[in-house]
Amino acid sequence: MVVSPSTMAAVRQSGAVPNAEYLLSAEGVRKEFPGVVALDDVQFRLKRGTVHALMGENGAGKSTLMKILAGIYIPDKGEVRLKGVEIQLKSPLDALENGIAMIHQELNLMPFMTVAENIWIRREPKNKFGFVDHAAMFRQTDELFRRLNIDIDPEIQVSELSVANRQMVEIAKAVSYNSDVLIMDEPTSALTEREVEHLFRIIRDLRAQGIGIVYITHKMNELFEIADEFSVFRDGRYIGTHASTDVTRDDIIRMMVGREITQMFPKEEVPIGDVVLSVKNLSLNNVFHDVSFDVRSGEILGVAGLVGSGRSNVAETLFGVTPATSGTIELFGKTTDIASPTVAIRNRMAFLTEDRKDTGCLLILSVLENMQIAVLQDSFVKGGFVQESSIEATCEDMAKKLRVKTPNLDERVENLSGGNQQKVLIGRWLLTKPKILILDEPTRGIDVGAKAEIHRLVTEMARNGVAVIMISSEMPEVLGMSDRIMVMHEGRVTGFLNRDEATQIKVMELAAQ
Repeated sequence: MVVSPSTMAAVRQSGAVPNAEYLLSAEGVRKEFPGVVALDDVQFRLKRGTVHALMGENGAGKSTLMKILAGIYIPDKGEVRLKGVEIQLKSPLDALENGIAMIHQELNLMPFMTVAENIWIRREPKNKFGFVDHAAMFRQTDELFRRLNIDIDPEIQVSELSVANRQMVEIAKAVSYNSDVLIMDEPTSALTEREVEHLFRIIRDLRAQGIGIVYITHKMNELFEIADEFSVFRDGRYIGTHASTDVTRDDIIRMMVGREITQMFPKEEVPIGDVVLSVKNLSLNNVFHDVSFDVRSGEILGVAGLVGSGRSNVAETLFGVTPATSGTIELFGKTTDIASPTVAIRNRMAFLTEDRKDTGCLLILSVLENMQIAVLQDSFVKGGFVQESSIEATCEDMAKKLRVKTPNLDERVENLSGGNQQKVLIGRWLLTKPKILILDEPTRGIDVGAKAEIHRLVTEMARNGVAVIMISSEMPEVLGMSDRIMVMHEGRVTGFLNRDEATQIKVMELAAQ
């Protein structure tokens, strides 16, 4: 029997199958989009009071399955069971009313409403006159935050919060529904190490209360630290489920990619040439101060530092997004005023931003349009006309080189997985044939297979004489890929480390000064 949306909530209350082995399960699920089979006969089983990690490369089908379990998508085939009873979830509201809440990687809060208003929207406490009782709402939020050990003012506007605190508000909102199932999609992608520890404490508390937690992540260390068991998906198919204590990191990688990744950081010793970028005493108001460094052709300069250290701000200033208030930038031995990104591009610079959705991809445009946009005024325009066949063939070759998973170049970028969106952005900038490449978190939110591909590509760029500046919050990436590491703290450069002397401890000592 399939339970209708109008009666599903009763299932949650009654627990129609009191001894059901699984809190939430899916069997034989299939989901197709135009030109793409996203899920093909997959299964998933979540036990009460456990953290179940979902692993797989970008495009493997993890988020698609979770969106089915959260009522966002309706499966073409298969069944979903809640406490042993087959149900149909036709909307996110259906899922919420039945105790299934999802926290998305792209947060969905309303920035110009207060924290409390975001949490209790559509469920606001009312006074005897039928108006919203704001005092009661703030009080309820305070109680919820105390239970979760969250230190945020319920009356502050969400727009004033950091990304980390917005994440905590999303978690509190999900918990406020008294959810039995909590789905978290890459919850730590923008969190500091301390904030991750706080999140894990909350997760452990919720697990102890019997809540089942689905945890989507690309970070192996998180799986072993927080997950009880995990399931792996590959190319839209279910591969297997194991206890996290029964496998190694290499076992999981083999399951995810279906092949060995023998060299995660394929750093090569390549000839280091002349200085192509020299920065002297660069400052931007109260954001960063007196930043000085050089980068040579063929060199990969890693930039490390804690969140808020000013790393991304320096990158944006180098590319002309936010021009410096003082200091100088020399390109190829000549002082250059980089007043805008257009000037930077003309000087053979390229910049991959850290936020592919907000400042990178044009989501409603096609793969082809996203790739070609940076070179439409370049060699592909003759006599005022775009050489469409030439640029399309070039973009097709680049997509194949980067292994972009897309039905064709006409597919809208918003329909691609996060990792494939990142590859499209990288392809855009490689088409400009840069001499200086700035990468800000190039592998954030990307699976292990795609990371290895991007690392190989960066190594190839360095081998061809490109000067690479790579900002990353992942210590193994910085240590594994860099010739030198520049460390920042609170807007200032605190030191440089050569590859042969750099360790995680030394980097953290400089980052925490």
